Amino acid sequence: MILYHGSNIDFSVIDLQKSKPNKDFGRAFYLSDNEAQALEMAEFKVSTFGGTCVVNRFECDDAILADKTLKIKQFSGYSDEWAEFVFLNRDTEQTENIHNYDIVYGPIANDRVGRQIMNLKEGYISFQEFMNRLHFMKGITFQYAFCTSKAIEKLKKI
Repeated sequence: MILYHGSNIDFSVIDLQKSKPNKDFGRAFYLSDNEAQALEMAEFKVSTFGGTCVVNRFECDDAILADKTLKIKQFSGYSDEWAEFVFLNRDTEQTENIHNYDIVYGPIANDRVGRQIMNLKEGYISFQEFMNRLHFMKGITFQYAFCTSKAIEKLKKI
């Protein structure tokens, strides 16, 4: 399968230390199987940080999520477990991941979801109301988070 990473720079080596902590699934190299979504991310990064829109392409085994040599966490959609996982990753002050997964796959907490996370964090809504609001969101997009060098080794830039 082909996975895409939107950025404001081109690169040849993936360096997890350059990945920001406190993202949906922690410090990781994030990819999408949707090229348009990766391009949107590249455009966002350019508008925020400058640079040039770059969508890097990576080849990966189609069965990566079934690879028994990797520790993998999958979320098939919005769920209490997904929300708690994202909230914990975004809310930690740690720079290292709060989990030990090699790859995490699941929905992106986009701007609309991020706004609801802030409402929850600031106490404006309950967790139950947060989950109720997620069920009415449309346009769910999934992401792959490659969290370890062991997982990164499974990617081949093309």
